[in-house]
Amino acid sequence: MASDQLKVLDVLDKAKTQLYHFTAVVIAGMGFFTDSYDLFSISLVTKLLGRIYYHVEGSSKPGSLPPNVAAAVNGVAFCGTLTGQLFFGWLGDRLGRKRVYGITLMLMVFCSVGSGLSFGSTPNSVIATVCFFRFWLGFGIGGDYPLSATIMAEYANKKTRGAFIAAVFAMQGFGILCGGAVAIVVSSIFQVLFPARAYSEDPTGSTVPQADYAWRIILMFGAVPAAMTYYWRMKMPETPRYTALVAKNQQKAREDMAKVLKVDIESGKEAVIKEEDEVVEKRNSFGLFSSEFLSRHGLHLLGTTTTWFLVDIAYYSQNLFQKDIFSAVGWIPKPKTMSALEELYKIARAQTLIALCGTVPGYWATVLLIDYIGRFAIQIIGFFFMSVFMFALAIPYHHWTEKTNHIGFVVMYALTFFFANFGPNSTTFIVPAEIFPARLRSTCHGISAAAGKAGAIVGSFGFLYASQNQDQSKADPGYPAGIGMRNSLLVLAVVNVVGFFFTFLVPESKGKSLEEMSREDEGDDQEQSNKKVVETA
Repeated sequence: MASDQLKVLDVLDKAKTQLYHFTAVVIAGMGFFTDSYDLFSISLVTKLLGRIYYHVEGSSKPGSLPPNVAAAVNGVAFCGTLTGQLFFGWLGDRLGRKRVYGITLMLMVFCSVGSGLSFGSTPNSVIATVCFFRFWLGFGIGGDYPLSATIMAEYANKKTRGAFIAAVFAMQGFGILCGGAVAIVVSSIFQVLFPARAYSEDPTGSTVPQADYAWRIILMFGAVPAAMTYYWRMKMPETPRYTALVAKNQQKAREDMAKVLKVDIESGKEAVIKEEDEVVEKRNSFGLFSSEFLSRHGLHLLGTTTTWFLVDIAYYSQNLFQKDIFSAVGWIPKPKTMSALEELYKIARAQTLIALCGTVPGYWATVLLIDYIGRFAIQIIGFFFMSVFMFALAIPYHHWTEKTNHIGFVVMYALTFFFANFGPNSTTFIVPAEIFPARLRSTCHGISAAAGKAGAIVGSFGFLYASQNQDQSKADPGYPAGIGMRNSLLVLAVVNVVGFFFTFLVPESKGKSLEEMSREDEGDDQEQSNKKVVETA
């Protein structure tokens, strides 16, 4: 690495925390606010969609989405997200972080609105249109993962880098919270304006025609924060690390730094690349599929992909199917005892309470502690306690289903969310942005994130079927018998145990520069060692 490049990056690593660092957190974080709102809001409205579009006349139970439809509605956005993570991760390394950052946001805005405006002449055509827009919504959301993490990592100093990347990701918690709050407000207003009796009293009248507007408003609201952020994203300069290390333009990197950060760096002329620097550049120019990358970072990439894959199986299973778990233990009343809008309200209230008590505190505990105790410790602690609390829920499962123990169940369930977010759900996002070379950083983060979304797909599709009652007569309409809620929770606990052991493949990056972690500066160290040997001789 040329000495002039080192000078630019050293200034970044030693820069004091400034206003722009917080501005970048808000700009990148609002994308994740939108991401989590859009991805999790669908779990709030699936019961309502079933009542509206799949009501069976004369049935003793309210309408519900058929298995294939439920799987598509819950999982299609994840398929889009996985694709977007790979594509935009690669594109971010080829064209630069800034040039593709606005595209992802506009996709989110357009597709959030499109999801709410999905119309059709038949129920299946409405759902098909929703799925179409949610795939492309997921595609835009997927791009935000590698780009936001990489941009924040490349702007932050090494002392507080972990906290700033974690703060970007922590905005997910507020997005989940906002999704629940919007659903509570919308359902409350609609219940006042359009009162309805319970399904058991009036099967047809329990779902008022105006309920068809409620889910559309909830989904479309996701466009608001994304649209508000677009202008500021377009004003962000390219990251100095990309400009210096990938674009090879140190002067432009200095100029971009001067626009947003108060730093003292010599302007001077463009550096003269020495012969030994050219050797180092060649040594560090290996590609993603090279043997050099495999020897340097192969185990690291295996560690980041497997841990993200495993944690997302558990995390998204829990998040997307909270309503089913709460119904199973009796915390949410049986559907037939409620109207459609009342059911929406109670599902949203339950998920908001869990987010407020477990999800949001877990994210911000990571922000506060990550640069003190490190990424590795937080991930190990998180996987360990997720396993403990999952086993504690699953083994005495029938104890928790008793009415007197519902509060205990909710507390234990909230703790699993706390340790997911003060744990691997946060660290798996942070570490891939810190340990890979600049020219491959966005790509490798995208690969790691895509592995996570593959886990989310396994969790969302698998849990949907696995959690069905073992007695076919008690399973949801259209579903085969599953392994039951208790056994499903046991499987998730084992998944967390496996994630605990794969964490040992992931290196600690606390307090180290990005170049030290990616070994992009080791060429210079070798050259200095060679020079010292020559001088001694």
